[in-house]
Amino acid sequence: MNSDILFLTILVVVVLIGSALCSGVEAALLAVNPLHVHELTGKQPPVRGAKKLAKLRHKLGRTLTVVTITNNTFNIFGSLMLGGYATFVFKSGIALPVFSITLTILVLLLGEILPKSIGTKRSLQIALASAPMLYVLNSLMRPLTIPLEHLLPVITTENEISTDEEEIRQMARLGLQKGQIEADEAAMINKVFQLNDLTARDLMTPRVSVPTLDGSLKLEKLKNNLILNNSQWWVVLGKEVDKILGIANRERLLTALLQGNNQLTPIDLCEAVEFVPEMIRADRLLTSFNKDKTGIRVVVDEFGGFVGLIRAEAVLDVLAGWWRKSNK
Repeated sequence: MNSDILFLTILVVVVLIGSALCSGVEAALLAVNPLHVHELTGKQPPVRGAKKLAKLRHKLGRTLTVVTITNNTFNIFGSLMLGGYATFVFKSGIALPVFSITLTILVLLLGEILPKSIGTKRSLQIALASAPMLYVLNSLMRPLTIPLEHLLPVITTENEISTDEEEIRQMARLGLQKGQIEADEAAMINKVFQLNDLTARDLMTPRVSVPTLDGSLKLEKLKNNLILNNSQWWVVLGKEVDKILGIANRERLLTALLQGNNQLTPIDLCEAVEFVPEMIRADRLLTSFNKDKTGIRVVVDEFGGFVGLIRAEAVLDVLAGWWRKSNK
C-alpha cells in the first residue's frame, strides 16, 4: 500500500512539473518582446538559443500548437491516468474525492497560475532556455502538426515584426512615464516624425528675404552691400529671370576684397548649387545635405522658378525644437 501511494505521489509530481513547464513556456513565448529577440540574434556571437527562438516565434501558431498538445497531454491524459490509479489505490471512501479535489487545486495553482505568472515576468530568459527543446519537439511532432495546419491554415500564419509611427510614439511616451528614457529623448523621437509632415516650403527662407547678388557686377560695386548684410550665403543671379548661377560665401567674397581682387565678379567666386522641389519632405532633405559641405539648397517650384533658400540648420531647428509653424 505504501509503495502504491509513493508511486501515485511521483506521478502527481511528474504531471504537475510537466504542466507547469508547458504553461510557463507558453506564457513566456507570448510575453517576450520580439524586438529583444531580433536584437539578440544580431549579436556576435549570437546569444545561445536566440536564433532558434526567432524561428519559433516566426511560426508562432505552430509553436503554440506544439506547446498546447504537450500541455494537454499532461493535464488531460495525466489526470485520467492519475484518477484511474487513485481509484485502484484508495478503492473507495472519502480519500478518492479528497484526492481529486486536491489534484485539481494543485494543477490550477502549481500547473497553470504560478508558472504563467513566472513565465510572463521572466519571459526572455525562459523563452531562450526552452527554445532548443521546443525546436526538437517541433520537429518530432511534425507528422501531427502538418495535418492540423491543412485543417486550420491560421496555424501557419507567419508572425512578422512590424510597427508604425503611432506605436513608436506610444512606446516613447510609455518609456518616459516609466523613467526608461529621458524627456528630451522622447521629444526628439516625436520631432523626427514631424519631419515627415514638413516640406522645404515650410522651412525655407522665402525668395523676398534671400540675399542675392548680380553675377555680372564687380566686387567693388558690391562692397557696401556685403558689409551691411551679414548673411553667410548669397544667391548669384544671372540676367534672365530665375537664372541662378550659383551660391557665394560672404567670407570668401570679403576675403577677395581685402586681397585687392576688386575686379572679380561673384560668378568667379561662387559655388555650384543644388536645386530641390518645394514639396520635398524634410526628412529626405536632411539626408541629402550629407552630399556636400555647403549644406544649402535653392528651392524651386513645379515650373523651376526660384522660390526660396533652405539650409541644413533649418531642418535641424525642427529636431532641436526651435522651429515654430507661426514663424513661417
